[in-house]
Amino acid sequence: MTEPQDIPGPDQADELPAEQGERKHRAIKSFVMRAGRMTEGQQRGLDIGKPLFVLPLTDDFVDFDAVFGRSAPRTLEIGFGMGHSLLEMAAAAPEQDFIGVEVHRPGVGALLNGVLTQELKNLRVYDCDAIEVLKRCVADASLDRLLLFFPDPWHKSRHHKRRIVQPEFAELVRQKLKVGGVLHMATDWQPYAEVMLEVMQAAPGYRNQAADGAYVPRPEERPITKFERRGERLGHGVWDLKFERLD
Repeated sequence: MTEPQDIPGPDQADELPAEQGERKHRAIKSFVMRAGRMTEGQQRGLDIGKPLFVLPLTDDFVDFDAVFGRSAPRTLEIGFGMGHSLLEMAAAAPEQDFIGVEVHRPGVGALLNGVLTQELKNLRVYDCDAIEVLKRCVADASLDRLLLFFPDPWHKSRHHKRRIVQPEFAELVRQKLKVGGVLHMATDWQPYAEVMLEVMQAAPGYRNQAADGAYVPRPEERPITKFERRGERLGHGVWDLKFERLD
């Protein structure tokens, strides 16, 4: 992600030689693993919160109604970074359930510490690759929203293949959204916003919710981060995209 809180972005998709001398692509992942120091609060979150709120990666679709003890609108966020936005959204909508996916341990610890401190009951976490979570744990047509805020834009052209927003990603998300469910993306890098728009406009089974067929105004439900406020002061733009699953 482009801000420090947003570590996940596509992993490398560099080519590897196959046994027969052919070359094959390594699958795109949702993250790049990076190290980070742990604060006392982050470590507390991991020590106490992980057994309570972190879900294991399984090969069976998860019954989230059983996990949360109810049936409610459900949002999954890929790459919550340090968790500030996800915590704010979960606290503001206790009638909804939230699932966050993040591999950066300090970020996971910070989010869990916040969950414990605020005594939130409507938030669960995966600390592994989001693509694997979507494929293996999330049933088709089970999500009301999927959020992807400030993914790593991979500025250099030779790294563009690492970007998470690609046709395969759009199709995977479409399968996991309910009909009428929404993929909401945001980026502060205009060239990546244009790529996102191009990919989503070409993806079957979606409708752009923007009135002009491009970008939507910043939705009120997306919290403004400190990074975003700093960018606004420097004149940086942010582009939001919302695409609804049609079928």
